[in-house]
Amino acid sequence: MSEYIFKLPDLGEGTVESEIGEWFIKVGDQVKEEDVVGTMMTDKAAVELSSPVSGKVVKLAGEPGDVVAVGAALVVIDTGGTVDEGRTTGSDEQPAAAESRAEPVPVPAAVEPAPAEEVIDRTRVITSPAVRMRAKEAGVDLSLVPGTGPGGRIVRKDFDRYLKARATGTTIATPGVPSTKVKEIKIIGLRRIIAERMQAAKREIPHFAYVEEIDITELESLRKHLNAKRDAAQRLTLLPFLGLALIKALKEFPQCNTTHDKDRNLLLQHEAVHLGVATQTPDGLKVPVVKHAEMLSIDELASEIRRLSEAARTNKVKKNELSGSTITITSLGKLGGIASTPVINAPEVGIIGVNRAVERPMVVNGQIAVRLMMNLSTSFDHRFVDGYDAAALVQCIKEILEHPATIFLP
Repeated sequence: MSEYIFKLPDLGEGTVESEIGEWFIKVGDQVKEEDVVGTMMTDKAAVELSSPVSGKVVKLAGEPGDVVAVGAALVVIDTGGTVDEGRTTGSDEQPAAAESRAEPVPVPAAVEPAPAEEVIDRTRVITSPAVRMRAKEAGVDLSLVPGTGPGGRIVRKDFDRYLKARATGTTIATPGVPSTKVKEIKIIGLRRIIAERMQAAKREIPHFAYVEEIDITELESLRKHLNAKRDAAQRLTLLPFLGLALIKALKEFPQCNTTHDKDRNLLLQHEAVHLGVATQTPDGLKVPVVKHAEMLSIDELASEIRRLSEAARTNKVKKNELSGSTITITSLGKLGGIASTPVINAPEVGIIGVNRAVERPMVVNGQIAVRLMMNLSTSFDHRFVDGYDAAALVQCIKEILEHPATIFLP
């Protein structure tokens, strides 16, 4: 047997180890050269790895969630002697010296078998001959079927419910009996990275929260006017308006467009605005970045936000599009609530959170009027942004959004 040891390559950014995100293969599978074998997690994204050879998978380095060092064996593939000499081990044609250089392959830790279905403790199974016959034909152990009839008798509907649950992989609950089943979910991949970053942000950054309400009645009127003749896919949301307002405000408060380099103990104040857009995805929260947002028009900014958000949700976002932001906007959309306390996306020093817009009675020029109101919930790093400056920035954004024509003025 000729084995090719596929070692974990250097994934960049100084990584010395990486977490297994997902396997697309298993031991015994045949793979072809360039087939994607799985993903490895970096601090920024999941990186797909392709097989450099064709052959049969012999060993895997571990399970999703396990950490593998750069240069360590990741996948062992039986090539059947088809790869070049010097890249295989155990080949009869290979010199003994080459065999002595072959690195041992770490054997993955034994994987515990999945827990079997919980067996219901019964001294005997009570049911009808018809149900027993169906169980025999279906290969079902009746001791696993919860019975709801008198004395725990298994009736036809119990058996049907069990078959349906087994086919769909769901859990069967006995009516009237509280469930004691606990599902264990391993914290791996992007969820682990999110957890570590959130914990570090709250532990290391003293958050200063500031909430302000904004009358966006005129802004919404402008938005609807601009959208009237647009295709549905090109319609403007509130985010690009907020983005442009934030960019204008940061010109007056550049101390908020800053990142903290803790390794060098420096604050990096940026002229460019690289706008992070927090995006909820099936894998968790990602923050794609609109680079040089200060150079974009309203339509260009809206288009880039749409493109990056969709790429993040479909795992098509590029690695370099998930880093380098100088300030972030986050929105929960229709779930925005009244107020929130967004967590700062380190190494930034500020984050702007958008809450839900609702119509409320307000006093305008001494008269009660229905106005569309929306809160901005913001957080700032109080080590580097004073409360006054944070409040002044938000008040500047408020003034721009409440007079939306000023968004487009030089």
